[in-house]
Amino acid sequence: MPDVVVCRQGVHGQPIEGYVEAIRERLSDHSVELARTPAEERTLLADAPVATGLHLSEDVLAGAADLRLFACLYAGYDHLPLSAFRDRDVAVTTASGVHGPNMAEHVLGAIIAFSRGFPQAWRQQQRREWRQIQQTELKNSTVTIVGLGAIGQAVVEALSGFDVHTVGVRRSPEKGGPTDEVLGPDALHDALARTDYLVLACPLTEETEGLIGTSEFATLPPRAVLINVARGPVVDTDALVAAIQTTSIRGAQLDVTDPEPLPEDHVLWGLENVFVTPHSAGYSPKYYERRADILAENVRHAEASGAYDGLTNQVD
Repeated sequence: MPDVVVCRQGVHGQPIEGYVEAIRERLSDHSVELARTPAEERTLLADAPVATGLHLSEDVLAGAADLRLFACLYAGYDHLPLSAFRDRDVAVTTASGVHGPNMAEHVLGAIIAFSRGFPQAWRQQQRREWRQIQQTELKNSTVTIVGLGAIGQAVVEALSGFDVHTVGVRRSPEKGGPTDEVLGPDALHDALARTDYLVLACPLTEETEGLIGTSEFATLPPRAVLINVARGPVVDTDALVAAIQTTSIRGAQLDVTDPEPLPEDHVLWGLENVFVTPHSAGYSPKYYERRADILAENVRHAEASGAYDGLTNQVD
């Protein structure tokens, strides 16, 4: 009977065997098994107390009689059958925080790229065109970060040495945060009106779907740059295209899009001041190691306390 079962699908194109090895290193006194096929998954999960992977379907869950913890490999959990987990008293944890360092670097790189005009310089280089480009300074800019979870906080930390003013927008502003200002959703437009760089790092919920649309783009100043590392539907794509085409904003860096993957004939590909990356900001060679750290910590905690409660990144 394995103590931990690792489901077969990996993330970011990295072989799942790396995750298995990382868990074994941290839980060397536990049995850790990789379920390489759907049949192995069902067999191994029949008796295992802990499973980890991208997803666990309700029918597989129904056969996991002894399962007490499912450690999701994603930071988000909206794709999981949470009600089924609750009905079976199975705790669910996420990979929140695992993406912090690499996603913060991605955001910082995008901000600097637009500040120093790198996208335009790259286009001119492809044309072998020696012509001055418009550049700005990041110093004294205002950066608004929507979402102050692990990723948003990591972005603020990455910006700490650049002498910028940071504004955080979060659902519960009374919780505070590391930004110079912390505002609630009702003050979003107040923040947008003075924003140079708008960073979206919030989860996709009913409240955040379409959060940045026509009205919000109208409030943003023409110098503003949108950077979306949240989820594509947080931004109204049609409104974004209109804002770019009418120069209502300076540009956008999109690591996520709606739709996703972005169709090859989509208009966003052809807009010169839009820089698209293929949902890759979350990639890090340290991903499995960081995720294994959280899993091992939670397994030790559960064994010491005798309960799968109070775990790191536990979903309520």
